[in-house]
Amino acid sequence: MIDIHSHIVYDVDDGSKDLESSINILKEASIAGFNKIILTPHYMEDYYTVSKEEIAERIKVLKDACKKQEVDVELYQGNEIYITNHIDEYIKEDIASSLNDSKYVLFETPLNIEPSNLIEVIYKIKEIGKVPVLAHPERYSYIQSNPNKLLEFFEMGVLFQANYGSIIGLYGRNAKKTVKLLLKNNFIHFLGSDVHREDSIYTSMEEIMSELNKLIGEEKVYELTEKNTEKILNDEVLEIEEPSQIKLGFFSKLF
Repeated sequence: MIDIHSHIVYDVDDGSKDLESSINILKEASIAGFNKIILTPHYMEDYYTVSKEEIAERIKVLKDACKKQEVDVELYQGNEIYITNHIDEYIKEDIASSLNDSKYVLFETPLNIEPSNLIEVIYKIKEIGKVPVLAHPERYSYIQSNPNKLLEFFEMGVLFQANYGSIIGLYGRNAKKTVKLLLKNNFIHFLGSDVHREDSIYTSMEEIMSELNKLIGEEKVYELTEKNTEKILNDEVLEIEEPSQIKLGFFSKLF
């Protein structure tokens, strides 16, 4: 499997704090069945701003350590970029990274409020020839209350990445119920771990995969964990199916 969202690079954000922890997480990833991982530390203005070059140096250290310790995982560079009006400039100027230098840009928003500049930022990403990939939409309260809001973003060309941990409730009841609705109605295009530390997501993958296979079937799971994620690594265009509108009456009864 291919993980496109992770915080394994050490000492750059709120993820892994040191090299030993990073290697331990990568060992867990390998055991869980991941053989390729895009490393996506946060890029957040005035807060997490480690340069692309510094991150590349740490990734080289990780690759060397993996080779020495026979951890069979291929590593690639990216960022999870916190929403900003300067997102296009940061990407063009190589301050922040798209996913493996592809057309795909992973970005996030605040969890509890819909940002007023969200539409503008989506357009900025599109205007430089990139594809916006919204990280973990199931975790945003404004999506939990109205998941069909994603239809508007989808029509603008946004793709969506859900977190594995949401499937088993690691981000709360609302995120769990929302991600299941999004998966069933064809809103999700990629799955990612969003792993930050040892003994968390990767060690829960057996339970998560069991739940996913029951929810959407093995073929769809393969699409979200390998087929589509491989397209990102190869900078290829995805074949996209239209999502189905969610009946809000049914949705509201769940909360």
